Amino acid sequence: MKSVIAIRHVHFEDLGTLAPLLQQRGYEIRYVDASLEDLSALDVARPDLMVVLGAPLSAVLDDETYPFLPDELAAVRRRLGNGKPLLGICLGAQMIARALGAEVDSLGVKEIGFSALELTEAGKNSCLSALSDTSVLHWHGDRFAIPAGARRLAGTPVCQNQAFSVGDSVLALQFHLEADTSRIEQWLVGHTCELSQAGIDPREIRRQARQSGAALVTAARQAIGGWLDGCEGRGQHAASRDN
Repeated sequence: MKSVIAIRHVHFEDLGTLAPLLQQRGYEIRYVDASLEDLSALDVARPDLMVVLGAPLSAVLDDETYPFLPDELAAVRRRLGNGKPLLGICLGAQMIARALGAEVDSLGVKEIGFSALELTEAGKNSCLSALSDTSVLHWHGDRFAIPAGARRLAGTPVCQNQAFSVGDSVLALQFHLEADTSRIEQWLVGHTCELSQAGIDPREIRRQARQSGAALVTAARQAIGGWLDGCEGRGQHAASRDN
């Protein structure tokens, strides 16, 4: 059985609708809770897939306040060094960008809610083409620059850089395509202070979730399924070449 480790920071910000997809594709899922486990000792080389999930933290500004973040960044760098598939979502995407030498800083506003992406030409020719007509969940206040050598895949009017890829094996997404809208109340309760500070009415997020949820599940499965097809095909090609 294939394996995936998912570094998680907030319990309800998990793999969401991607978990059934991964299980159907033969992956055994193991969550690593970043605030509880020793990330400096984490074996990032063995799993077939590594996912770094989101959090209400800054990939840069909170290093001194949350001491596990530097260890997490080092784990991301180790994973990048071995060339195996790595998916970053929200904070995870910012971690990948930072590990590759790109700037991560404050967006200046909160981008929270469901809205569509603007795909670049590269994005239209990538696995993210499945999201072209779909509203995804945005929930962030930071942004990343595109690392040298990476392909910019998507943006929004609020945040120019929403996704990038590096080769076939690294995908970084600022937005949440994994969000299970049947559990949106967990997000609304867990981030109630952030919503209040940003002046966002939870009832509007709830309405958007009802409107966009079903389409997002289908599009997310297509997008990540397509990305995994490319990763797994690359891995099989490398294995046959080595033999």
